[in-house]
Amino acid sequence: MFIRGNQPESVIWHHFRGAGDGFVFGHRDGWFEAQLLPNADRTVELFLATLEHLPPAVRLSVDDWRTGQQWDGADLSTLDVRDAIARAKHPLAAHAGTEIAVVADDEQVTLTANLELYVYAATDRWLYLLQGKGIRRVSELRRRSWRLSREEFRPVPAAEAAVQLIVERLRLVARGA
Repeated sequence: MFIRGNQPESVIWHHFRGAGDGFVFGHRDGWFEAQLLPNADRTVELFLATLEHLPPAVRLSVDDWRTGQQWDGADLSTLDVRDAIARAKHPLAAHAGTEIAVVADDEQVTLTANLELYVYAATDRWLYLLQGKGIRRVSELRRRSWRLSREEFRPVPAAEAAVQLIVERLRLVARGA
């Protein structure tokens, strides 16, 4: 069944989202912060969608909690970063354990290893961008029923291959190398 009509995409999306989709937004230490905790697949999709609102060139930091390896890249094309992460989307969502931070001059979008999404910015523009995507601002989010520490993530070949795909595709440099 197809939904047809003049409804904007964000209105149609409301029919299919989970009851927990929402974000909290605040201001702390001179920075605006948004936190989102949708389901795993939706978190990675929203992470990719937020990258569309960053400048053309960004810095990237990848931290694989399974292996303890960390990589960085600077002056990367935002489109290339988005494409590389999109290719690894399913293993990232299915297995978690990888923290990815995309940084512009005064903004940062982070996908945590526990599949939480944070946006930090010098201005409040993300409040309006997230609301424009049809996500409700709430006063409090329901916490995840699971939350693993760095040591609890066990080796998963598919997850490690996904991280390597990102690293190789963007030619990231090992931190400390």
